[in-house]
Amino acid sequence: MTYTCITLASPVGKLKLVANDSRLAAILWENDKPGRVRLGPMNEAPDNPVLLRTAQQLREYFAGTRRTFELDLDFAGTEFQKKVWMALLTIPFGQTRSYSQIAEQIGNPSAVRAVGAANGRNPISIIAPCHRVIGVSGKLTGFAGGLEAKEHLLTLEGCEWSGSIKTGDLWD
Repeated sequence: MTYTCITLASPVGKLKLVANDSRLAAILWENDKPGRVRLGPMNEAPDNPVLLRTAQQLREYFAGTRRTFELDLDFAGTEFQKKVWMALLTIPFGQTRSYSQIAEQIGNPSAVRAVGAANGRNPISIIAPCHRVIGVSGKLTGFAGGLEAKEHLLTLEGCEWSGSIKTGDLWD
């Protein structure tokens, strides 16, 4: 499958928006690790309606005028990953969850580390709000866009957390 993409300048850096035929497939970070999200070949498509709609909704989100997104999503991953990513979509704007809460929500409370790994491979950052997942201690933990971007997004949404960034165990 060939994907189409555009680049969007944002307060958290350049974001690459990626679509398949009719759905959003990924939002990639400027300094994303190669292979974190596996996609096929991409072509620039500045007139793709899915990408234009995504860019507009992201601009509204960053401007503080949008709290929810209205986009068709195409999550490509394992069934377990898809369960985690669907759980992310249930976290309300301005709220956070821990990795253990997500594990419980998907019916697999012992899979906290696996939830963390799936969260780290979330292809549709911001829209599927993996930034809203924090350590059970309330500390900010790993994020593909970098912890500063995570802090920016949580601050934009008015989320509360302990305010420090943790670099140790990511899945507590």
